[in-house]
Amino acid sequence: MTQRVELATVRDRLAVDEVVTEYAVAVDDGDWETYRGLFTSDGRADYRSAGGIEGDAGKVAAWLAESLRAFPMRQHLIVNRRVRLGVWEQDTGDTARVQADYVNPMGAAAGGDGPATPDFVCGGRYAFGMLRTDEGWRLNEVIVREKWRRLPARPAAPVVH
Repeated sequence: MTQRVELATVRDRLAVDEVVTEYAVAVDDGDWETYRGLFTSDGRADYRSAGGIEGDAGKVAAWLAESLRAFPMRQHLIVNRRVRLGVWEQDTGDTARVQADYVNPMGAAAGGDGPATPDFVCGGRYAFGMLRTDEGWRLNEVIVREKWRRLPARPAAPVVH
């Protein structure tokens, strides 16, 4: 590999990684305009493994906005990112696949003056498909594969004697 090709590869990996980070921040902040803007015009997302829907970015953004309203505190942690550039057939260097694990604590609302406590935590793996466009790297596919979730602890039932 030439030094120029290596530099281009590093730049692409950083740009692809930035899209993944922007995705997480958009979901956590409820910035659905940015969320939609991260996708290609035909981009789709699939949240069915987490009890959600599959559809185009606009439809999924509307579903997320409604579903996540109950959890104003959200903090996606996306780790173990494995970036593969140009792995699709007939690729010219304009595609990328990212597999990344996530942990997502969410909280209903802060009590009093303190911060919200996570009421719900889930984790799993994302599969991101990306295309290089005139506007830069964009998502054309997001698949969520939820592996686990922890629901809020239920208070113990009172003991009746």
